[in-house]
Amino acid sequence: MGNCTLKSTESEDQTVISISNFTQKSVIGKGGFGKVWMVENKKSKSLYAMKIMSKAKIIAKKSVQSVMNELQLLSQLKHNFIINMQAAFQDRDNLYLVMDLLTGGDLRYHLCKQRKFTEEQTKFFVVCIILSLEYLHVNGILHRDVKPENLVFDDKGYLKLTDMGIARQWKPENAQDTSGTPGYMAPEVMCRQNHGVGVDYYALGVIVYECIMGKRPYVGKSRQEIRDQVIAKQVQIKNNDIPTGWSLEAVDFANKLIQRKPANRLGVNGPDEVKAHQWFKDYAWDKLLDRQITAPYIPRDDEMIQIASENRRDSANEIDPESVLSLRRNSIQAQFGGYTFNGSNNNNNNAKPQSTNVSVPAILSTKAN
Repeated sequence: MGNCTLKSTESEDQTVISISNFTQKSVIGKGGFGKVWMVENKKSKSLYAMKIMSKAKIIAKKSVQSVMNELQLLSQLKHNFIINMQAAFQDRDNLYLVMDLLTGGDLRYHLCKQRKFTEEQTKFFVVCIILSLEYLHVNGILHRDVKPENLVFDDKGYLKLTDMGIARQWKPENAQDTSGTPGYMAPEVMCRQNHGVGVDYYALGVIVYECIMGKRPYVGKSRQEIRDQVIAKQVQIKNNDIPTGWSLEAVDFANKLIQRKPANRLGVNGPDEVKAHQWFKDYAWDKLLDRQITAPYIPRDDEMIQIASENRRDSANEIDPESVLSLRRNSIQAQFGGYTFNGSNNNNNNAKPQSTNVSVPAILSTKAN
């Protein structure tokens, strides 16, 4: 295996970075292309999460564009509620993505364990998510796969948005971008229509609904089943179905986010109208952005041991032998050209949104119906 040309993230260290610079401590997650490890930088002793992705699996799943897209976006972003990339490098067989270490497990794990959350806990989660989406949208990016699996807790109970694999820089004609997760995918995406920031707020609405009701508004075994349900009926939480301990404002927020028609959906005009909803009246947004609020739900250390144990189990996914052999060809390796990143050169440390030349109004879409 050869090393790539990325320099170490430590500015004073000019050596080439490779997997040999890290000690792999334990598996903390799994993905479609490999595992996520807790690693320790041998020199600095700092702990990180390292996603090790098999090039053979990436090729077999025709996902080269997806992983390269994720690298490009992460290299431009840095925010308190987005998982931040520290370094990226490769060898002949694998891609390596070094990121912030988040030890709290994803929201899906905790939803399965809790079934539901309290209103106070859910509001805290939602504010974290809104702040992450605001940052992406101001930078002209649609995440397009907001779901509990892509929201991970840190050890303080703050949620961070992960996985930019199918995120896209917004463009006016994007009806062909139909990737996503059934159940959280906005109707306009399922129906192959142009879309804007409203798709991410729809997914947020599904998550809020799930925290309140313990289930998604639309369920099915396939994308087509879910699409048929969405077309058939607009689901809303009725007043007589509101669980004990939940306010009318919280339910109204969820109902307005899961509107099928983008023109009727809260958030289609950008983050300001979402933050202005009555549910967040007098909320200390800046205080939470600066991580000065104690989280109402903090994962326990013993739970994290359980999660790590579950993640150690090997995936049953097989690698096509032809894909492995193809890695010997220079033309195949060229597809991964430029998969490098040096975190020490990224000086965007301000957690507040950084404007780009794509304005928020430009990426709104109220035309789909």
